[in-house]
Amino acid sequence: MKPQWSTPFRYIAGVTAFVAFVAFVIYARAAVSPLIIAGFVAYLINPVVTFLSKKTRLSRAAAVNLVYFSALILLVGIPATLTPVFFNEIQLVIRDLLDLTEQLNEVLSEPIVFAGYIFHFEQLGQSLTRLRSTALSPLPEELFQLLESTSVGLLWFLVILVAVHLFLSHWPEMRDYLIELAPEPYQDEMRALYGRIRTVWMAYLRGQIVLMLIVGVVFTIAWLIIGIPGALALGVIAGFFTLVPDVGPFLAAMLAIGVALLEGSSWIPLSNFWVAGITLATYLVLINLKNFWLRPYVMGRSVHMNEGLVFIAIMAATILEGIMGALLVVPVLASVAVIGEYVRRRILGLPAFPEDKEARFVNKAEGQPSPRSKRRKVQKQQEQSE
Repeated sequence: MKPQWSTPFRYIAGVTAFVAFVAFVIYARAAVSPLIIAGFVAYLINPVVTFLSKKTRLSRAAAVNLVYFSALILLVGIPATLTPVFFNEIQLVIRDLLDLTEQLNEVLSEPIVFAGYIFHFEQLGQSLTRLRSTALSPLPEELFQLLESTSVGLLWFLVILVAVHLFLSHWPEMRDYLIELAPEPYQDEMRALYGRIRTVWMAYLRGQIVLMLIVGVVFTIAWLIIGIPGALALGVIAGFFTLVPDVGPFLAAMLAIGVALLEGSSWIPLSNFWVAGITLATYLVLINLKNFWLRPYVMGRSVHMNEGLVFIAIMAATILEGIMGALLVVPVLASVAVIGEYVRRRILGLPAFPEDKEARFVNKAEGQPSPRSKRRKVQKQQEQSE
C-alpha cells in the first residue's frame, strides 16, 4: 500500500495550489474577459446543440460543428454581403453628418438671441470643428496606435472563436471534471447544485429572448408610426441588438436616425433633419422605459429577484464593468444566491436542498435521472417481479 500524504501536508498542498491558481488568474487577467465572452456565447448556442443532438441522430461533435460553423458563416457572411449593398448609403450618411456639423458650426459661431437673452456657443462650435478635423485627419502616431489596437482586437477575436468551439465540444467532460473535484460523498450534491444554477441561467436566457421580442415589436411600431422606410428591418435589428446592453440599442438607433436623415418620413411634412430629431426623441423615451422599467421587470421575474435590486445591480455593473458587467450581473447574482443558500444550509446542518424540490433541479435536461425517479423505477420493477 502506497503511503498517504499527511493531513497537514495535504492542507499545505491545497492552499499552495489555490494561491498559484489565483496568481495565474491575476497574471493572465487580460484573457479573462475574452474567455468570459466565449463562455457566454457558447452558453447561448448550447441549447441549439443540445436540441440537435437529442432530436436527431447526430453526435454532439457533429451538432457542435454544424451549429458553430453555421453561426460563423452568418456572422461573417451577412456583413460581407450587405457591405457592398449599403456602401453608397453609408457614404451618404457620412456626407450628411459632415454637412450637419458645418451647419451647426455656422449657427454656433454667432450669438443666439432667444427671448431677449443672448447665448454664446462659439467655443462649442470650435470644439466641433476640432473634432471633425481630428477624426478626418489623424496623426501618423494615432494611425499606428489604431492599427496596433485593431491587430490586438483581431487576435482576441480569434481566441474567442476557438474558445467557443472548445467550450461547446468539451463542456460535458469539463462539467464532470469540475464535479468530480469534490469528494465522492458530495458529488451528488454538486450535480444538484449545478442543475439549480443551470436552471437560473436558462431562465435568464428565456428572459433575454422575451426582452428582445418586446423591444423589436415596440421599435418596429414606433418607426412605422413615424414613417421611417424599412421600419420592420430596423425594429428587428433593435430587438436583436438588445442582447448587448447600451451599445446595441444605441447602434440600432443611430442606424434608424441615419435612415431618417437620408429618406425622411413617408407622411410627416417636415425636413429630414426634424424627422431625425423626432426619431432620436422617440429612441430616448423608449430606451429609458426599457432600461428603467422593462428590463429590470423581465429579468427580475425570470430569475425571481426583486426588480429594484435588479435595476441597482445593472446600473452598478454598467458603471464598474461596462457592457459585459451589465450583461452578466443578473444571472451571476442569482447563481451566487443559489450557492449561498446551499452553503447556509450545510453550515446549519440542514439538508443541502429542500427534499420536495431537490428532484426538480437535477439535470434532467442532460439525461441524468433524479434519485427519486430511480427509486420509483426500482420499486416498480420489484412490484412487477412479485
